[in-house]
Amino acid sequence: MVASKKGALSVTAQQSRFYAQKQESVSTEIAVKDLSVTIGNHEILSHAQLQLHPGRHYVLVGRNGVGKSTLLRAMAEGLIPGISGTIRVLLLGQVQEDGDDESTTPSSSSETVLEHVLRSDRLRERRLHEASRLSTAMDNVDDPMAMLRVYRELTCERLQRDVAEARHKASKTSGVRGLGARKTLTALEEKLADALLRLDQLKHSSQSELEDSTTVKEETQKAMDMLTDVQASLSSMDAASAEAKARSILLGIGFSTQRIENPVSQLSGGWKTRCSLACALCQSTDILLLDEPTNFLDLPSIIWLEKYIQTLDTSVTLITVTHDRAFADGVADELLVLRNQSIETFKGNVSGYETARLKSYKYLSKMQAAQDKQKKHIQATIDQNLKTAKRSGDDKKLKQMSSRQKKLNERMGMEVSAKGTRFKLNRDRAGWHDSLRDAIEVPDFDPPPRMSFPIHPSDLRFPGALISLENVCFDYKSGAKTQTPILRDVNLTIHLGDRVGLVGLNGSGKSTLVSLMTAKSTDNTSSHVPNKGSVAKHTRARIGLYSQQAVEELQDLTSDRPGLTALTHLMEFANQIVSEQEARGLLSSVGLVGKVTSEVPISLLSGGQKVRLALAKVLWNPPHLLILDEVTTHLDPDTIQALALRLRNYQGAILLITHDRFFMRCVIEGESPRKSSGGTEGESDEDTDSSEDGLPNCGVVYRLSKTRLRKLEGGMQQYEDMMAKLSS
Repeated sequence: MVASKKGALSVTAQQSRFYAQKQESVSTEIAVKDLSVTIGNHEILSHAQLQLHPGRHYVLVGRNGVGKSTLLRAMAEGLIPGISGTIRVLLLGQVQEDGDDESTTPSSSSETVLEHVLRSDRLRERRLHEASRLSTAMDNVDDPMAMLRVYRELTCERLQRDVAEARHKASKTSGVRGLGARKTLTALEEKLADALLRLDQLKHSSQSELEDSTTVKEETQKAMDMLTDVQASLSSMDAASAEAKARSILLGIGFSTQRIENPVSQLSGGWKTRCSLACALCQSTDILLLDEPTNFLDLPSIIWLEKYIQTLDTSVTLITVTHDRAFADGVADELLVLRNQSIETFKGNVSGYETARLKSYKYLSKMQAAQDKQKKHIQATIDQNLKTAKRSGDDKKLKQMSSRQKKLNERMGMEVSAKGTRFKLNRDRAGWHDSLRDAIEVPDFDPPPRMSFPIHPSDLRFPGALISLENVCFDYKSGAKTQTPILRDVNLTIHLGDRVGLVGLNGSGKSTLVSLMTAKSTDNTSSHVPNKGSVAKHTRARIGLYSQQAVEELQDLTSDRPGLTALTHLMEFANQIVSEQEARGLLSSVGLVGKVTSEVPISLLSGGQKVRLALAKVLWNPPHLLILDEVTTHLDPDTIQALALRLRNYQGAILLITHDRFFMRCVIEGESPRKSSGGTEGESDEDTDSSEDGLPNCGVVYRLSKTRLRKLEGGMQQYEDMMAKLSS
């Protein structure tokens, strides 16, 4: 058993002699037994097994807070014993953490996006740097010591990096592995000291003192060999085509040709996240870890990324965490299910996993019920015969019943093997056991998250459209005379109970359209008033908006009040109209319960918990028109499904803006969220009803493109097909 620690994160795993020897091998296969991961006093994994095969694409799934991101971080930081130190592991987000290597530090604030992505590949940058210096020294005929000097300088630089890495490794490992790491560190430090001494001697010695030495000839040859190795390394990583690859990736995830050439310092938070994703995809690695790569991506970029992952080099192992079900289904070869402090594996995607679990649940439940019924009948017969035999003193009958009782206790259980074949004792039940067959283990399901927020807006008193836009045009003024058209002749009418979906590329004007719809009549600023056309609203209608910046706004709110809790903030937001009990009930209805609401500051809440708080602020007084702008960001798949189930019964109108295909189909187009879900047999189907009191079963999806709003007759599937062509 070996352990690794860093701060509050502690990792332990079993390591046999076989796996200890495998540390030095070049294989990228990973097999870790008895893995336990603890952060603070919270145990993420307990005696789990982690098995990764080279070139396979894994999707790591689990609910918010189970430790998916923590596990990825532990892998990326080399904390998991059993993962060879020769395996290159890259986690999305680490690529922007530049080290001390001068070749990777930004050259200036004017560094372009393309330059930043190219320079993020540290290994390529170092090899180019080394090749340039060695080639220059080789061409320097005036200084015969130039090649020797550069060789010794580069040797020192390499050893300094090796020592820093070894020191970092030794500081976070313990036990036998830690002892070996410290021995390696000592040896490297001695080599570095010797190399620095030799370099210092060269700098302070004259040419006449060294030109007759055999060392010059030997080390010059070593310099030539180093140059050959560096050039071979650049060739193997296809360094010459790095710029073309970087351009292709940046364009694929939504960067325009102009934006690629702009300074990276001018990027907003969302575009910096995209840039970080491009950096990760451009680098050479053995294991690529992507944590929520689809955040801030629009649908064409998501589809492009899905296709790109499907065509990754077969030597690259991928593990991704994503809450986009359609994306997960598209990239998964195998699932790693993190639940009950263990890792379950399933060959297939998320929908297949849920279907298989439900099928297994139904099959095994019926088998167990049938066997229980059969056992009860046989047991009753045995008990009756035992009474008769005892009453008559029939010893033969007593022995028969005793034998039958023994067989009944031993032979009840699984009637088929794990492979689905007929059960055979000598093949499927080796070793010593209490019974002749395995017990029937019916799969258990995590309690489904529930959303029970209010769904009944107040009465409007008189009919009419909630909001109506007629021939609305809007231009963005970027200067005194410069105007950029955003919306042209937009017509949209929403009545109570309507379901409207709005899709489009990032920057197409969706947020602008929403701002025009939610602007108050007293707000006459140019950013909320159309240049042409009219926006009419029902005089008694309330419009509630969940903004895609809601999580960031909550985080900014805590900068001045770091101790502010969800309960206090909700009551203040509602102007103390709701009591503390009512506020607690509302927060509970969206999934925030117990001490989290009143004792944990908002700044310490997870992204998913902040989304729930923002929803509670919108739904405390149910609006007649509920506008949801990218509400699924930060939510886990189970919570997204629960939210979709509740929204299907919402009595007001819904305008949904999202790139999540699954969520759009469920909320707007009426598809059942449990169509491919692992719900249990006993669950009520009341929440799956898509309509109450005459609400429509299926809504309408609109696309905003090139300033125009157009209805998609084929719905979300038509838009997905259009974006698939656009991304190809």
